Amino acid sequence: MSAPLLVACAATSLLLGIPVLGAATALETRHRVAAAADAAALAAADALHGWIDADPCALAAEVTAATEVSLSGCSIEPESGAVTVRAAAATMLGVVEISARAGSPGIE
Repeated sequence: MSAPLLVACAATSLLLGIPVLGAATALETRHRVAAAADAAALAAADALHGWIDADPCALAAEVTAATEVSLSGCSIEPESGAVTVRAAAATMLGVVEISARAGSPGIE
């Protein structure tokens, strides 16, 4: 193979590889943020209903921080016994933010 052809192949591989890696990283981050939001919402709901002795939103922040995701919002709905958590993380393609909700199944 000639040198110009090798350079062209290398440049094409590099130009195609970077967006593919960026998209793969963004997808992995999206799944990690979704899992962190789910876990944080469940932990906060447990704290709200007395299963864990902690502040619900503080506990949600601890759970998200353990997975290197930031807690961007936490709201408690006392009348329904539900907690909504928003978690976020930055990627090469922007910020991924996902919310999750957990609450009481109606147990008295």
